Amino acid sequence: MTVPRRDEGQGKETGLATDTAALERFLADVERRALGMARLATGDPEEALDAVQDAMFRFARRYGNRPEQQWKPLFFKVLVNRIRDGHRRRAVRLRHTASLADDGRSPDPLDRVAGHPAEEPDAAAEASDAMEALGLALERLPPRQQEAFMLRCLEGLDVRTTARAMGCSEGSVKTHYFRALAVLREELEDYR
Repeated sequence: MTVPRRDEGQGKETGLATDTAALERFLADVERRALGMARLATGDPEEALDAVQDAMFRFARRYGNRPEQQWKPLFFKVLVNRIRDGHRRRAVRLRHTASLADDGRSPDPLDRVAGHPAEEPDAAAEASDAMEALGLALERLPPRQQEAFMLRCLEGLDVRTTARAMGCSEGSVKTHYFRALAVLREELEDYR
């Protein structure tokens, strides 16, 4: 991704990165993990890619001029918000589609939802049984528990940084993370 640049001609700050090389390195470093997080959260590889690209662009424009030590939590906050926006849009579309297509002849609207089990045979064939089970268990978690687990466990963020990224208190992060771990341990007991 090419990082937007500062408006050099007029010498004024446009909210864009001043050190594009460092910003590009940071985005390249978080890209794969962000894509994995978005795929788990959305269940759709194309929607996940759109979410990550949009989050990167928004992050670079809005926060690229901040100190580098602030980038990681800020980027994941932007990504989490973008994923939440996608969930809300999908829910509205589903409600609208369900109300329009409630004639008894149309297919179940849930069959068209990304990540529905009917759309996952290719992913299941590629993944090992344990990873498939983990992915499915993560998909069943409520969104806030998903976010807390992915940011704490997969990204390795501390409680304070996770709270900033999720926009909630540290206690809330601990609660969501604890509940996510309890559910995952129970569901994945056969894979220990």
